[in-house]
Amino acid sequence: MLKMNTPAPELSISTWINSHAPITLAELKGRVVVIHAFQMLCPGCVSHGLPQASAIHAAFPQTELAVIGIHSVFEHHEAMNAYALKAFVHEYKIAFPIGIDTPDTVSAIPLTMQSYGMRGTPSLIVLDRLGMVRLHHFGRLDDLRLGALIGQLLAESPTPKEQKIEPAQDLNLGASCTTVSCQIR
Repeated sequence: MLKMNTPAPELSISTWINSHAPITLAELKGRVVVIHAFQMLCPGCVSHGLPQASAIHAAFPQTELAVIGIHSVFEHHEAMNAYALKAFVHEYKIAFPIGIDTPDTVSAIPLTMQSYGMRGTPSLIVLDRLGMVRLHHFGRLDDLRLGALIGQLLAESPTPKEQKIEPAQDLNLGASCTTVSCQIR
């Protein structure tokens, strides 16, 4: 898992949905970034993670906060292809950009999922305005706790000289693989 208050690695995306051009974390510096990693066949992603990401996307100006979905498939690869994902995004009316995590040629775990040390889906990563990891969470996360963190990060200055990075908060609420999340096997 990524260490808190360290720079986030660049995303490894093979295809973008809901975006006219590829998105890089470098171009999003100056904004708070919420990354939601999901699989369309993950019950916790569909029931909680994606609605939470959609609510965040709708609640904040895109000039201040960017929401990015990462479709990180580590099981049922044939069923969760780009064509099926596009239909899923349309049916669920997901408006934020979604990147398809680049498959690894050796492992079932895609490249962004590996570089971020994700344990499964849903996973939530929040970056501050400087692109530093401020939250890395597996499983369901309470809306109020997440909202408080986002509010704190939006209030921070975007300039390195003025920004004070608070110690990382331990928001791991004991998430484990249950019926609401899909853990890597």
